[in-house]
Amino acid sequence: MAEKKVVELLVSGGQATAGPPLGPALGPLGVNVMAVVNKINELTKDYAGMKVPVKVSVDPETKQFEVNVGTPTTSALIVSELKIEKGSGTPNKQKVGNLSLEQLVRIAKIKRPELLSKTLKSAAKEILGTCVSMGVTVEGKDPREVMREIDEGKYDQIFAASEA
Repeated sequence: MAEKKVVELLVSGGQATAGPPLGPALGPLGVNVMAVVNKINELTKDYAGMKVPVKVSVDPETKQFEVNVGTPTTSALIVSELKIEKGSGTPNKQKVGNLSLEQLVRIAKIKRPELLSKTLKSAAKEILGTCVSMGVTVEGKDPREVMREIDEGKYDQIFAASEA
């Protein structure tokens, strides 16, 4: 029984091609590269415009493969949610966007399986940390202020409703 070969890549959602990095990584394994590309694109189409971590496991004997898709980075989700190019180069001085609390909760829900957070509330606080470093405000406020408000219970109803 041959050991599975695993190839890990970062692809643009829905835009994987048979060219590098995929083709050269998969070609030597004798797998149908286009079949893998099509599967990756099908699984990542919802993440268009974002870099998505993808893991392809290939059985070199049977040429069977499976594709596992990770979640885009927190910053990629924030960039996508705000429809901006990238985070701020000088987050203390220049703000690049403002998330609503609903958007913050949506990102926290998407990322939560990969975060260390036990609750949606603490997941949201992790996302707020990324907002600080990207120059993104939340509800028009500094993300650190929103963190304090979360700790004070100001948004408990929103989190309770989102947990349901």
